[in-house]
Amino acid sequence: MAHLMVVDDEASIRDALKQLFEYEGHEVTLASDGMAALSLLEETRPDLIFLDVKMPGLDGLEVLDRIRSGDPSALVVMISGHGTIGTAVDATRKGAYDFLEKPLDSDRLLLTLRNALALRGLSARVEALETEVESRHEIVGSSFAIRQVVERIERVAPTDARVLITGENGTGKELVARAIHRLSHRAEAPFIEVNCAAIPSELIESELFGHIKGSFTGAVADRPGKFEQADGGTLFLDEVGDMSQAAQAKVLRALEEGLITRVGGSKAVEVDVRVVAATNKDLPEEIEAGRFREDLYYRLNVVPIHVPPLRERREDIPSLVKHFAARHGGPGDFPARPIQPEAVERLQTMEWAGNVRELRNTVERLLILAAGPEVSSSDVAQLVGEGDAGGLSGELAQATTFSEFKDRAERAFILRKLREHDWNVSETARAVDMPRSNLYKKIERYGLVRED
Repeated sequence: MAHLMVVDDEASIRDALKQLFEYEGHEVTLASDGMAALSLLEETRPDLIFLDVKMPGLDGLEVLDRIRSGDPSALVVMISGHGTIGTAVDATRKGAYDFLEKPLDSDRLLLTLRNALALRGLSARVEALETEVESRHEIVGSSFAIRQVVERIERVAPTDARVLITGENGTGKELVARAIHRLSHRAEAPFIEVNCAAIPSELIESELFGHIKGSFTGAVADRPGKFEQADGGTLFLDEVGDMSQAAQAKVLRALEEGLITRVGGSKAVEVDVRVVAATNKDLPEEIEAGRFREDLYYRLNVVPIHVPPLRERREDIPSLVKHFAARHGGPGDFPARPIQPEAVERLQTMEWAGNVRELRNTVERLLILAAGPEVSSSDVAQLVGEGDAGGLSGELAQATTFSEFKDRAERAFILRKLREHDWNVSETARAVDMPRSNLYKKIERYGLVRED
């Protein structure tokens, strides 16, 4: 059932449309002029409005203007007994969904109604999908390390500066790239992703720059590349360290001149693209080994963003677990169930070599396979195992003597507490119950410095 509004100064037309629409099972609100319609609009919020053009006082086109300025998504069908092509064009330009002439035909009215409501339903589904996508690409956490990342994203996003995102596999480099695009002035333009590691080296140039028909076996038609597809938007080069030398040279030209040439072609095409790159490799090391161009590195690395591994922000694990658990439990999904605090604490002690991606997969596994109505600590032990060297982080587990273990543990503890208190030494000293002078000595002893 939909809520409809009929606005017409003729009582006979209002009554006829009300009878027709109520027979179809819809709720109908009536208004005899434009001012009455506008005053009812806020409290009734109809799904579709049938609005007469010629009325005393405010005419229908003026009312349409006011309705659309207050709610650009409002669906309005204009009706008129004095319809002209000019009036219909004006109504369409002002955002009317359709224009119907009197005398009104019942079949045409009901067809317009069904089509408009189908569009309304589609719009709602698209909005819900966009919300879901936004949620899936949300950066979750409040640790000092992740706040530093978010702060840098917020600073660089409004500019067109190129960004190089570094970090281990599974840390969320793509999320950072998407956040940069979402907060930029290019947000409404395309975000195009290329995984340079997943494309064979002989095809990477065609993928990036497109090709001309017949330029190689299998090139059966002209095809634009990712640079052209991203024109006006953002191109995300994931795992850029795996790009071939030939492709690197072409990417460098595209960055320097804003021009690309399709494989097999001779005509240069101008593109306006912001490039955001990511890699899990040490690019200076790759440059030293002759596998990556130094000039390209400096072109890409205008603003660096390093995404920390999960083991360096364990305090974010409870938030991440809650976030991943909340994404499930819908129709066709496995049932949502609470995760006990003890289970979350156990997850916090684990090593997470696969970082956030591994944690997400683990939460899904626990929600699917846990035996009881809640996910318990024993479920974690049984279904995930102790892949954390007995509850120790990798750095602590590598200690060879008890003395070395104590030093590593103390260093890790102090570093974590300093991050939790934004490197305020006085607050940290109070929190760990240590004289401030002792804390300064330990910071100096372990060479602890605040990250940029």
